[in-house]
Amino acid sequence: MRASWKYLAVGVALCASVLPASAQRIVTAGQSIYYFSGTTADPLNPNIPAGQPGRMGDSVQQTDSILNKLQAMLEKNGLTFEHVVKATVFLIADPSKGNKMDFAGLNSEWAKRFPMDKPRPSRSAIQITELPLPGGLVEIELIAAK
Repeated sequence: MRASWKYLAVGVALCASVLPASAQRIVTAGQSIYYFSGTTADPLNPNIPAGQPGRMGDSVQQTDSILNKLQAMLEKNGLTFEHVVKATVFLIADPSKGNKMDFAGLNSEWAKRFPMDKPRPSRSAIQITELPLPGGLVEIELIAAK
């Protein structure tokens, strides 16, 4: 049974990475549901070759980059982070953190967009073995409702 979960996690990551970061809107019973999928960080330093340390930044920098991109996508659709009801985060083991996922780094940026004094979305954070983006440590998907 464990092997099937591994294949599922890899399949989800591969499917999400094949599609460009995009938003899909579904209207149901007068409510709009928006899916923001496969969002990864932009290279922090594009002059460093792909796959080399420092090109994408660390988990904190990547989370910040991704959340900035997601904020722009939300705003383009008339939404804010307060409309987000579910988030899925895929994390890679960070070599600079002893090959462990940097959950604390994720949370440091997450708390800036989803403060404790406001409703927060349900969130799943899953460690995976790799992303197709060389140097990528974080990928985030959101579901928002309006």
